[in-house]
Amino acid sequence: MHRVNIDRSDGAVTIVARGELDAYGAPELSDAFSELAREGRVVIDLSAVSFLDSTALGVVVRSVREIEERGDDSRVVLPKGSARRIFEITTLDRVLPVVETRAEALTGLRPARGT
Repeated sequence: MHRVNIDRSDGAVTIVARGELDAYGAPELSDAFSELAREGRVVIDLSAVSFLDSTALGVVVRSVREIEERGDDSRVVLPKGSARRIFEITTLDRVLPVVETRAEALTGLRPARGT
């Protein structure tokens, strides 16, 4: 079972995912990213994700790249554990902005444009 919510607090927009993210849950995750197409500061909180398959991982990678291409900023929250292991195996933890806590993500984001 999975859940994907959007939290619009703390000066950034946060996608909060929980549970197992697989091919079944990937469309919901993708829809959440589509809702944020104009947001400048995005946190992807995967700290409560217990499993992440290649389909969901692809959604995260594609979405982070799209955020960067439009000149905005993002962070992926992923503490040590089973879900983070897939990022380490694929070395995505070295190319994506991965941090261990939401507080660290919010601190590391660039200021919003126009401020």
